[in-house]
Amino acid sequence: MGGLTRTMVIWVPDWPVAAAAVATGRSPDEPIAVLEKGKVLATSATARAEGVRRGQRARDAQSRCPELVVLKYDPVIDARAFDPVLSCLEAITPGVQVIRPGMCALKARGPARFYGTEEAAAEKLLDRLETFDVHGSRIGIADGPFAAEQAARVSSARTRVHVVPPDGSPEFLAPLSVDVLEQPALTDLLRRLGLRSLGAFAQLPRTEVLTRFGPDGAFAHRLARGSDDRPVTGREIPPELTRTLDFEPPVDRVDQVAFAVRAIADELIARLTELGLVCTTLRVEVGTESGRIHEREWLHPRWFTAADVVDRVRWQLQGSGTATSELTSPVVRIRLIPDQADPVGAHVDGLWGGGPDERIHRALSRVQSMLGHGAVVSVVIGGGRGFAERQTLVPWGDPPVPARPPDQPWPGAITGADPKRWPALAPTTVFPEPIPAKVFAADGTQVAVTARGELSATPTGLQLADSNKIHPITAWAGPWLTTERWWDPTTESRQARFQFQTADTRAWLLTLHQTTWQAQATYD
Repeated sequence: MGGLTRTMVIWVPDWPVAAAAVATGRSPDEPIAVLEKGKVLATSATARAEGVRRGQRARDAQSRCPELVVLKYDPVIDARAFDPVLSCLEAITPGVQVIRPGMCALKARGPARFYGTEEAAAEKLLDRLETFDVHGSRIGIADGPFAAEQAARVSSARTRVHVVPPDGSPEFLAPLSVDVLEQPALTDLLRRLGLRSLGAFAQLPRTEVLTRFGPDGAFAHRLARGSDDRPVTGREIPPELTRTLDFEPPVDRVDQVAFAVRAIADELIARLTELGLVCTTLRVEVGTESGRIHEREWLHPRWFTAADVVDRVRWQLQGSGTATSELTSPVVRIRLIPDQADPVGAHVDGLWGGGPDERIHRALSRVQSMLGHGAVVSVVIGGGRGFAERQTLVPWGDPPVPARPPDQPWPGAITGADPKRWPALAPTTVFPEPIPAKVFAADGTQVAVTARGELSATPTGLQLADSNKIHPITAWAGPWLTTERWWDPTTESRQARFQFQTADTRAWLLTLHQTTWQAQATYD
């Protein structure tokens, strides 16, 4: 045991809650639960007092605490919020290794020699975090990262530092539950074998553990015996790429801001080039004289040039105005933050250039720079019951994320007779505004649909509002009934949908709402 590295683990309890609360402007003292995949990942102390526990489903958690604030877990926000905490620690001790957001490790020897003892070094780090407004942190010190992490978890709000003596890790770990290994399949098997503590598991022979449980079980057995020999490797501090521009006096015109930003945009791209990187995701923060910070994340189909950076800043400021329009509040600061920078080799052009895709991108970006961010869009197909609501118009360069997820069930959506073999054919043209129409029976009366979905007569003719011509109907399918938002009389929508084929070989998608027929789309 004497060869194991004395390790110090710093743990911030409920870190996902603190990060999500700050991102949404809430207080961590509120009853908050952070959800991942529909289950509680972390809770605030107030929520735990009401019976909310990790692993519960959202509905169960809300039944125990009706005032519970449910927030979605975002690993990007979690990691981004923890980065300043790491910088705070690295200011007084180097070699900090991130275990996960909210928990980090470092070798205890250096700080202990500098501050006198391990306890004194731990207290110094806790004081540092308190001055940085990170409250409630705890520290565990032991032989190896695993034992140090468990020591941090068994510490309390009163004794925030728990030190396991050298060579004392096996004795410290023995009474702990096997659940702390965080291997559900293994721990479930160990419990069924009657091995409920780390000490009981550690008493098994190593060769038999390897034979019975495999490499993962052998690694967990090594942790249970207090023989965690994993090294602590400090993170490499990334280069500072953020660029900031302050305006004194504040500037209130979009073109003035865009002109001034060009210098730091050139500087940012030049620095990335020196490091052999290209930026594919850029975050622009705009600070105004009113004290507000307007933040937006921009993506690029390839990578940002200096001109692209200036365009994004201008679009963010411009909104629906023009390049010379005045801002609602003068700008005092612009920050350019490359959130994602990739090696240039990952985006290098082929031997003969980028081909048509590159020319298309350059042409669309040029039009976009002249007309505005939202003037050039591409269509993304998402989920929905009607074809009009399935299409989402996404500005060029933004992530192609549909407004409605396509993988969710959509009862009432138009599908073929066998959706797995014959999926619904999307229409060629979906009209921006439905065209009023009339559908006639053989005797000249308009066709209607009863509440049970029965037709008053067989459709034989179709007339559109923009034409006096009646198109003979040669084939038809439907009706498909849908009722949406039946609980709200003001937004309730009940309609029947039909597909008609006319004598000119065209196919149409029509809807009937009460007594009003509308052509929604056409199939060519």
